[in-house]
Amino acid sequence: MGRPMATSQDFVNWVCSDEIEWRILLYILLAEKQSLVRFASGTTHQTIYFPEVKAFHVCIPPSSEQKRITQVLGSLDEKIASNERAGRTLDEVCHGVMERLRCALATSESPSMGEATLGDVLSVLETGNRPRGGVKGIASGVPSIGAESIVAAGTFDYAKLKFIPDDYYDKLRRGRLADRDVLLYKDGGRPGQFEPHVSMIGEGFPFDRAAINEHVYRMRVKEPYSQDLLYMWLRSNRLVDEMRRRGTGVAIPGLNSNAVKGLPMPPPNAEILSPAQRALAPLITRILRNARQSKTLADLRDLLIPRLISGELRVPATHDIDEALENVIDEVSMAVR
Repeated sequence: MGRPMATSQDFVNWVCSDEIEWRILLYILLAEKQSLVRFASGTTHQTIYFPEVKAFHVCIPPSSEQKRITQVLGSLDEKIASNERAGRTLDEVCHGVMERLRCALATSESPSMGEATLGDVLSVLETGNRPRGGVKGIASGVPSIGAESIVAAGTFDYAKLKFIPDDYYDKLRRGRLADRDVLLYKDGGRPGQFEPHVSMIGEGFPFDRAAINEHVYRMRVKEPYSQDLLYMWLRSNRLVDEMRRRGTGVAIPGLNSNAVKGLPMPPPNAEILSPAQRALAPLITRILRNARQSKTLADLRDLLIPRLISGELRVPATHDIDEALENVIDEVSMAVR
């Protein structure tokens, strides 16, 4: 936090002594997060009570080993954090591109924005579905993306991931995702309030193969529009406000297909649209690729944590952290094979 702070009774706070690096304790708890759930009790509100927490025991490596472990794992965390910072910067640049497009539209002699609608320019507008009876208990297969995962390009909550069987996916006639698909949160808001969310998948993020459920729209546009422009256009304040207005005031807040098709779009003027679309393409590609790399790094980190903490893998004593990381990765790769 970088400043004094306090927490509520819902937290347990450790202040580490010189015997243990705080990051080592962090990595231990991350490695044991599934095991910790077993200590929780309660029907409505699952709680790990303080006596159980005080009884926790952990094995910690020697101090010199702790420092090497945190250097290796910390280098992965820093690269993930760097990608996240870059993603936020790239997103801001994308919004700047859209602002210049709005200025160009406002000063052009082309027809007004109201003369084009999303329905005029869509080639695909569809939802998906899941097997009858739901997906509870299905632990593997093809990822099925629901409304809770529609956040933004390069952002995905893997903790909420659901799956559909491979054979069910193969038979789907709609809802199978393709590169650069734009995803829109369809319904499920609180009564009297609808909060739109727009995302985009692509460049292998968050998956090479996936589908959507019945609460998500998949959208693709026709030329001269690009998927990147559609994604950023729907995230503008004007469109978010319009979707919020159209989706609120019904029994189950959300957007039906007619409400989506009626959303305003800029006129199909390639001369005005092309500069913005050329600028957006590499920016969004980088956002998606950075996110894919971060997922790979996070998976590697989570694979290394228990092996390093337990001593199954040892970090070689070297001043070159990149060399140490490379050696550890080679070792874990051999172990996995």
